[in-house]
Amino acid sequence: MSQERVSLTQPEEPQVPEQRSPQAEGEEFDRFLNSYDQLSDPSPGTFLKGRVVKITASEVIVDIGYKCEGVIGIEEFKDEQGNLRVQPGEEINVLMESTEERDGYVVLSREKAREIQVWDYVETAYQNQSTIPARVIEKIKGGLVVDIGVRAFLPGSHVDSRPIRDLEAFVGREVPCRIIKFHKKRNNIVVSRKIVLEEEIKQRREATLALLEEGTVLRGTVKNITDYGAFVDLGGIDGLLHITDLSWGRVKHPSDILSVGQEIQVKILKFDRERERVSLGLKQLTEDPWLSVAQKYPVESRAQGKVLNLTDYGAFVELEPGVEGLIHISEMSWSKHLKHPSKLLSSGNTVEVMVLDVNPNDRRISLGLKQTEPNPWATLAERYPVGAVIQGRIRSLTDFGAFVEVEEGVDGLVHVSDISWAKRIRKPAEVLKKGDTVRVVVLKIDPKNQRLSLGIKQLQPDAWEAFCSNYRVGDTVNGKVVRKTSFGLFVELGEGMEGLCHNSEIPSDHENGQAAAPEVGQSSTFKIVKLNPTEKKVGLSLKAVQTDQDRQDMEKFRHLHSSSSATTTIEEVVAMKERNPLKN
Repeated sequence: MSQERVSLTQPEEPQVPEQRSPQAEGEEFDRFLNSYDQLSDPSPGTFLKGRVVKITASEVIVDIGYKCEGVIGIEEFKDEQGNLRVQPGEEINVLMESTEERDGYVVLSREKAREIQVWDYVETAYQNQSTIPARVIEKIKGGLVVDIGVRAFLPGSHVDSRPIRDLEAFVGREVPCRIIKFHKKRNNIVVSRKIVLEEEIKQRREATLALLEEGTVLRGTVKNITDYGAFVDLGGIDGLLHITDLSWGRVKHPSDILSVGQEIQVKILKFDRERERVSLGLKQLTEDPWLSVAQKYPVESRAQGKVLNLTDYGAFVELEPGVEGLIHISEMSWSKHLKHPSKLLSSGNTVEVMVLDVNPNDRRISLGLKQTEPNPWATLAERYPVGAVIQGRIRSLTDFGAFVEVEEGVDGLVHVSDISWAKRIRKPAEVLKKGDTVRVVVLKIDPKNQRLSLGIKQLQPDAWEAFCSNYRVGDTVNGKVVRKTSFGLFVELGEGMEGLCHNSEIPSDHENGQAAAPEVGQSSTFKIVKLNPTEKKVGLSLKAVQTDQDRQDMEKFRHLHSSSSATTTIEEVVAMKERNPLKN
């Protein structure tokens, strides 16, 4: 350093007032030492504070006092992107690198000043286990490179308290760290963010545990979402918000309501302090809508709702958030025969319904859709009175009858017993065909149970009524044997008419031991011994016919011999019977 530039002049000794106090003398002595230090010639390795006076294309000129200026390469002032990070007039810390002049300037270094200061700062932070800020520079194998004034390594296992898959997301961020390994000579520094986070979690956990009580309302952050609920960070301790406690209404998945990172208010429903398990509720922050359902939706009132879900047996309708009712498939239409609710409704439809039943305790409401329209069954008797003859289309056939559609949505049943007077029909399909149009008679109407009884045979006169009006017990009839059973003979007396001749009413042939009865397909004369119009039963007898014949023969015989005085012997009577046997 030249003598002209660095020559120092001894400052004039300040004039000291007489009788100064010891304190004033001490302060004056300190000022003198400071003034002397500023005028002392700095040596290489000395830290100085300077002011930027000029910036050139390659250098930065810095005034360091002592009536001299220093020079620093401009590269020391550029960031990683090449941007200049200094301005004229800015004060900076520098290190006297050499007292030898270069082009009239002493050589300074900003980087070496920062490096020495940083290492002192790092060593102090390591010894005191202080938390320091670190800026993530890049991702490398096994972790991240961070800048704490010097480059340090942040292992992947120490980035967070839980495993992190995407370390790239941390690049450019500033994170708090703790130095866990320090070796100045090897230029080796390892830091940990995990330790800082765990300490913060522990502190928050202790503070949160002191606040946790059942019924308390706290703010938390959604940490994770599963199919059955969400885990909420209350501050160092996680609580489970079950899907059933998210809303009074139906929730398909927690993600429909919550998202990771979202801040929410929750209520503590249950807290196990020993196991540190917390159950949370979100819907409990609002009043249960079912408490006022009976007042809002009385029976037979009408309401509007949104179709949420369709099942095989009905549709669930949301009347308001948290209040759902069921429209059973049987309550959807008066006229249409629905196999599935989707034939009439779709999810998302807004519909008008009638409240049929309310059960707040079981949280159930029964709704009706068809009740919002006129009931065709209520006026059915006016349109189709009993005894009326109408036409209808056979919609379906079963083993027990045929369903006939008399108008849209109104079916009547023709029972198999009401198809024919004459024929014995086992299945309606024997005489009827689906889709055919038939004439029927209205027999009975039951609007309450929505049942309509129809008949086909009633279009013709009742064969039983005609038979009962023409015959009485004791009359004889001609009939043909149609069936032979173990207990007797079934005899056809006319179209649709049958009678039974029991074995006890069939005479026996004592000579050969065989029953003297006609075979199937043969005709004979029978006597009516029983007639029950209500049960439509006729009892027949062959014995009675033979007995009557015997009596008639006897009367004839007596009449022929009434004028004779001779006595009739038994042999003569038997001979007379053999000459006049029962004709089959």
